[in-house]
Amino acid sequence: MDESWDWATGEDGEAAARPTELRTDIPHPARMYDYYLGGKDNFPADRAAAEQVVKLLPTAPAGARANRRFLGRAVRYAGSLGIRQFLDIGTGIPTANNTHEVAQLLAPDARVVYVDNDPMVLTHARALLSSTPEGRTAYVDADFHDPETILDAPGTKELLDFDQPIALLVVALLHFLSDSEDPYGLLDRYKRVLPAGSVLIVSHGTGDFLSPEVAEAVTRVYSASGLNITSRSHDEVMRFASGADWEPVAPGVVPVNEWHVGTEDVSDDDRALTAEDVAGYGVVSVKRA
Repeated sequence: MDESWDWATGEDGEAAARPTELRTDIPHPARMYDYYLGGKDNFPADRAAAEQVVKLLPTAPAGARANRRFLGRAVRYAGSLGIRQFLDIGTGIPTANNTHEVAQLLAPDARVVYVDNDPMVLTHARALLSSTPEGRTAYVDADFHDPETILDAPGTKELLDFDQPIALLVVALLHFLSDSEDPYGLLDRYKRVLPAGSVLIVSHGTGDFLSPEVAEAVTRVYSASGLNITSRSHDEVMRFASGADWEPVAPGVVPVNEWHVGTEDVSDDDRALTAEDVAGYGVVSVKRA
């Protein structure tokens, strides 16, 4: 870890100077996700909203864990391609098997830049900087909506070589962007700067396997809590992973508990789940030369 960088204040310009008020009275997606995963870094407002979702979708916690296992398989796949650089946007509160832990178990020299803009994540950023001696990690306090800030951050420029393949992770993030925010256009701004051989890792919530009534009710819970959530279909998620230079890896867009490549199979826990249980798609794409 770079000792010259003050992870809490962004002294070297790692994060833009902005208020970091921790609003514990308002639910936040990262803290709700932490609750689903069984974490302790959440507050009554987060738990109340999450519990309403669980009443409608009892398998939401199992789906969150399946999403986490998908992240691990996808990171290991990127590592198997020789990728040693990772840009993880929408990191969330640190838990077990964070991106750098998975990547550095395979390749101790892997470098990871984490990005999030939730004050609660910032307070736990030190856990994301516990790199192997051979590797490096950094934390950028910034918003996905601002690609220039993220890509131009000192930590990003120091750790990532954009002349070499990079794995870009947007896991359980894009469904918090409405269509009016142009999530496709925003993601394309990141995809364009990645060199050939790079990998894009996406997971996204979907209502494809839920009854319309349940899908609509879950959306209402988030909306009532002041949170936008947009369910997208198989073809809409495929659009994130596709493009002139991008080719989804088989099996393409599938429920997160089903996605795997090569010799690594899904776990027994994943096999016990249905598409309805996880209510989310996973896909990995590679940028062609």
